[in-house]
Amino acid sequence: MLNVFLVHVRWSSRHNGLKMHKNITRNHALIVAALLIILVVLYTYFRNMSTTFTFCKPCVLPENYLNDLEKEKEQIEDKKQDEHCQNDSWKIGNLIIGSGLKYPQPSTQTGRTDVNPVTNWNVPLVWEGTFDPLVIDEIYKKMDPRVAVVVFAVGKYVHSFLKAFIETGEKFFLVGFKVTYYIHTDNGNEVPKVELGNGRKITVVPVPSANRWQDVVLGRMKWATSTIDKRIRKEADYLFMMDVDSVFHNRFGAESFSRLSAVLHRGYYKNTPRDSFPYERRAKSKAYIPAGEGDYYYTAAVWGGYLEDMYKLVKYCYEMSVEDAKNNIEAVWQEESHLNRYLLYNKPTKVLSPEYLWSDYDQVPGDIKVVRISQLVKNYAEVRPNGGN
Repeated sequence: MLNVFLVHVRWSSRHNGLKMHKNITRNHALIVAALLIILVVLYTYFRNMSTTFTFCKPCVLPENYLNDLEKEKEQIEDKKQDEHCQNDSWKIGNLIIGSGLKYPQPSTQTGRTDVNPVTNWNVPLVWEGTFDPLVIDEIYKKMDPRVAVVVFAVGKYVHSFLKAFIETGEKFFLVGFKVTYYIHTDNGNEVPKVELGNGRKITVVPVPSANRWQDVVLGRMKWATSTIDKRIRKEADYLFMMDVDSVFHNRFGAESFSRLSAVLHRGYYKNTPRDSFPYERRAKSKAYIPAGEGDYYYTAAVWGGYLEDMYKLVKYCYEMSVEDAKNNIEAVWQEESHLNRYLLYNKPTKVLSPEYLWSDYDQVPGDIKVVRISQLVKNYAEVRPNGGN
């Protein structure tokens, strides 16, 4: 019986092994067949495709295409910069004052009646008597902005005007605020040493000399754009562009702050019809403003705003001047013409009266209660590189 059982077991094992071996062989055959089918299909596909497959000839991109790519790149960079401005830049915040501050009660019934304190797009038009300096300073000093003042002292302007500008600025301009004077000059050795208040300093920025005063004016926008981009952006929150041939006489304070503040030109602020403003009237220029349009005429000797908004405007004036040069035209009042066009279609958020830039050439009228800064009388033939012509 035992022998019969062992023979049976051996036969069963052998039979099962043969059966398993047959199954494995059959599976292998199926796999190989499937792979062969796939290879045949792929071969047929690529053989048909090969009739249309060729190597590309070297591509030659049209010049306009490259220009479009460059413009698209600039637009992306500008968009990124705008997003940076919106997210990270200093802005006027909540108008907070501390308890216990004593000041006269404001009135809804009394105030300046000889001048208009508001524009037709409903932003302040600032005159003496339309604000309380005590309240203004209490509010804005808490915000602690870093203010940049960009001035150009090229040629004889550096030793003729710079010292008085800075000395009087230390007495009257944003006293108690952090201020850096960015002096653009072709003669840094002649920049005077002036005693400055706490948190205030002078930074000298070298620029080349010029043969024409018009080139100095046009160059201001070029070099200011570069300085803002490379340096000021990292060091300031708010920026003023100012002419160095001026002196401060009275308070020039935080009441001037806004996103974009423009100053009325003293020569055209009263009853001048808009068609008599010295706008650029030649349609060929990028500064062109057609007859029948215009709000005010603004000076380019003082203007200010948030750093990035000022950068956008300064760069605009520079780029439009370059475009004019390509078309063999120069705007009638250089960057002031471009400034006025920009502000016509991009309204300032605050307008400052001519108190914020008068001139020693003109008699002070009754509606100018305070001269805060004034341009000096000068001999243009002596101080300008081409004799003022």
